Amino acid sequence: MAVVRFTRLQRWVGSALGSALVAVLLLTGIAAAHAADSGRLLPYLAKLQPTDLVPGADRFGAPAANSPTVPVYKGEALMGHAYLTSDFVNTTGYSGRPIDVVVGLTPDGTVTGARLMDHHEPIVLIGIPPARINGFIAGYVGKNVLALATQSAASPPVDIVSGATVTVMVIGDSIIRSGKKVMTALGKVTAEVAPTVTKTIDLSKDAVEDWATLIGDGSVRRLTLTVGEVNAAFERTGKAEAIARAEPGDSDDTFIDLYAALVTIPTIGRSLLGDAEYEALTKRLKPGQQAVWVAGQGRYSFKGSGYVRGGIFDRVEMVQHEGSIRFRDKMHKRMGSAAAAGAPDFPEIGLFVLPEGTEFNPAEPWRLQLLVQRAIAALDKVFVTFDLGYQPPDKYLKIEKPTAPTAAQPVAQSATHSAAIQAAGVAEAEEAAETPLWQRIWQNRQLDIAILSAAILLLTAIFFFQDQLTKRPALYERVRTAYLVFTLVWLGWYATAQLSVVNVLTFANALRTDFRWDYFMMDPLVFILWFSVAASLLFWGRGAFCGWLCPFGALQELASKAAKRIGIRQIAVPFALHQRLWPIKYIVFLLLFGFSLQSLATAEKAAEIEPFKTAIILHFIRDWWFVAFAVALLAAGLVIERFFCRYLCPLGAALAIPGRLRMFDWLRRYKECGNPCQRCGNECPVQAIHPDGTINPNECIQCLHCQMLYHHDHKCPVMIQKRQKREKWQAAEAKAAAEKESAKPAAAGNAARTTVATADPATGRLTLRPHGS
Repeated sequence: MAVVRFTRLQRWVGSALGSALVAVLLLTGIAAAHAADSGRLLPYLAKLQPTDLVPGADRFGAPAANSPTVPVYKGEALMGHAYLTSDFVNTTGYSGRPIDVVVGLTPDGTVTGARLMDHHEPIVLIGIPPARINGFIAGYVGKNVLALATQSAASPPVDIVSGATVTVMVIGDSIIRSGKKVMTALGKVTAEVAPTVTKTIDLSKDAVEDWATLIGDGSVRRLTLTVGEVNAAFERTGKAEAIARAEPGDSDDTFIDLYAALVTIPTIGRSLLGDAEYEALTKRLKPGQQAVWVAGQGRYSFKGSGYVRGGIFDRVEMVQHEGSIRFRDKMHKRMGSAAAAGAPDFPEIGLFVLPEGTEFNPAEPWRLQLLVQRAIAALDKVFVTFDLGYQPPDKYLKIEKPTAPTAAQPVAQSATHSAAIQAAGVAEAEEAAETPLWQRIWQNRQLDIAILSAAILLLTAIFFFQDQLTKRPALYERVRTAYLVFTLVWLGWYATAQLSVVNVLTFANALRTDFRWDYFMMDPLVFILWFSVAASLLFWGRGAFCGWLCPFGALQELASKAAKRIGIRQIAVPFALHQRLWPIKYIVFLLLFGFSLQSLATAEKAAEIEPFKTAIILHFIRDWWFVAFAVALLAAGLVIERFFCRYLCPLGAALAIPGRLRMFDWLRRYKECGNPCQRCGNECPVQAIHPDGTINPNECIQCLHCQMLYHHDHKCPVMIQKRQKREKWQAAEAKAAAEKESAKPAAAGNAARTTVATADPATGRLTLRPHGS
C-alpha cells in the first residue's frame, strides 16, 4: 500500500511539475500555435538545456512555421536550430521502432550537439555500453551535414561501434539526411530545380540479352576490389590495429567481385531471372515497387551473417540522393544462378524487393554501398566503405516534357516540408507493413530455439526422474558436469543468453508504465528462459535456473571442481557466519529495486554488481576494473564454492522471493538427517542445509547432490546401516544355503550304505543285499 501511495505521489508531483514546465514554455513562446508542426520535439526539448545542443545559447525560440524545428538563441542572436531526426527521415533500427536523436545545427549546417533521447534497440540494451553510442553521436559534432551529404568517403565519418553496426549506422545516416532536409526547409540550401525532362522506365522494351551485352551497356554494374585496394583503404583510416591486420594474399588477388542491377527494368529482369521468375516477381510487386539483383564472388561475402541474427543485411545498402535503403530478410530471396547466357556461376545471388512506399526513383542514379569490416579485437572492428554506382541505361527510359508549375510558392519551403511529412508517413507505412522484428528474429533463430527447448525438456526429465539418476552416482556426476559445460559454453558464451536482475527491474518498470510483450520477445532465448524459470518456480523454486541454467553459476561450479581436483584447499564458512552473510544479496536486490522505482537507468548501472555482462556476454573484453571485479569473484569461488551465488547475487534473491510459492517438495530426507548425521549439510555446495537437517528453499540450487547422498549406501549412514543389514541377512542366507548344499552328499552316502535282509524259501537262510537291488 505504501508503495502504491508513493507511486501515486510520484505521478502527481511529476504531473504538477510537467504542467508548470509547459506553462513556462508557453510563456517563452516554445509552445506556440505552431507546436503541432514540431512533432515530438518539444517534450524532448523540455528535458534539455539550450547549451546541450548549441554551446553558448541561452533560450529556445518559437517553433518554425514551415518545418518541425525550433530556433536557438543567445539573447537576440540566432545561434542555430534544434530538430528531431525522426521528424524528417526514417530512423527505424533493429527494434523496428524509431531511434530519436535531437540535433543542434548552426545556420551553415554544422552539428553543434546531439543527444540520444529514446530508443528500443535490444542489442544496445543488452551488451553495448551507452557511453559508446553517445561517443559515436558526439563524433558528428563539428561536422557539416551538407558536406557529409555530398561526399562519398572511403570510410564512415565517425568510427562505427562494433557490435551495434546497424544501430549506429541508422543514427549517423539519419543525422546527415535529416540535417540536409532541415537546411533545405529553412531555405539555406537552394531547392533542386525540377529537371527539364522527366525520365521513366519504358516497360515496353523486354528483349532478352546475354551476359556480355548486359555488362557492356551498363545494365549490370560491377565493383571489383583487390586485396591491395582494400588494404590501402584501411591504411588511409590511420588505424594502426587495422593496418597491422592486413588482408593476407597477393595484392592482385580478388577480394570481392560485386554486381548489381535493377531487375524491374523488363529486359534486365528477364535476362537475369528468366521468364518464369520474372513473371512471378512482377505478380508479387505492388504498383511502384522495385527490385534489385545483387551477386558476388570472392573471399568477402556481401551478405555476411548479421541478417541471420537480426534481420538486416549490414554490409550493403542502397543510397539515392540523401535517402538510403537497408535490405532486410523479408525483402530477400536467395537465387541459384543468373539466367543470362554466359553469366558466371556466382556463389551468392540475392533478389531484394524494396518495401512498398519507399522513396526511390528507378530512372535516377543510385549506388550500392559496400561496408568492409576488419576485426582488431574480439569485439572491436574498423570499417571502410566502397560504392558501386548504378545508372539505368538511357535505352530503357522514356523521356517526357515536364508540366509547368501551377503555384508560385517558395519551392524550398513547401516542397521540403512536404518531403518531411511524406518521409514520416513512409516510415510509419514501412513499420506497419513489415513483419515485427521479434517475429523475424524468432524465425531466424529456429535452430537455437530448438536446442534450448531440448535442453529444458532434458532438465525437466532429470528433475522428474531424479531418483533413477541419483541412485547412480557416476552417471549423475557425468550428466551434471556435461549439462554445466553446455550451459556455460553454448548457452552463455555462444548464445549470450544470460539472465540478469536488469530483466526483472525492466519487467517491473514496464508493468508500471508501458508494457509491451514484443519488447521482451526480442531475444527468443532469453524469453524462453524466463518462461521456463516462471514455470519452474512453482515446482522447484529458483534452483532450476540457479543450479542448472545460469552460465555464470556454471562457470563458478566448474572452476570449483577444477580447484578441488588440483588440491586447492577449501574454506568452510561457519554456519553462524553463513547465516549472516546470505541476506546480503536480498539487501542488494531491494536496493536495486528501490533505485528502479526512481530511475531505471540508475538501477541498471548499479546492477553491474553482477559480473554476468563481463564474464559471459562480453567474454572478459571490457574495461580492466570490470574484468578485475569478475575475476575476483571467480577467485573467491575457488575456495568458497559459488561465493557470488551464496552472498551477492541479486538475481538469485529476486527469484527466491516468488520461489517460496512452489507447490512441491521433491527433495527427500530421513528423520536422522541433521540429528545426528551432518553429511549432506557438510557437502552442500551452497550450505543450504541447516544443522538440524532442514533445507532452506531460498538458498537451495537443486543440484541434487543431497539426493545422490540420500541413495548412496557408502556415504549416507542410514543407507550404510540398511546396506549392512542387507549384507548381513544375505550372508546368513548364503551360509544357510551352503550348509543345506553340503548336507545333500552325506544323505546320499547314508542311503547307499542301507541293506535289506531276505530269506531263501528253500533253505530258510537269510541273505543281505543293498537297498533297491
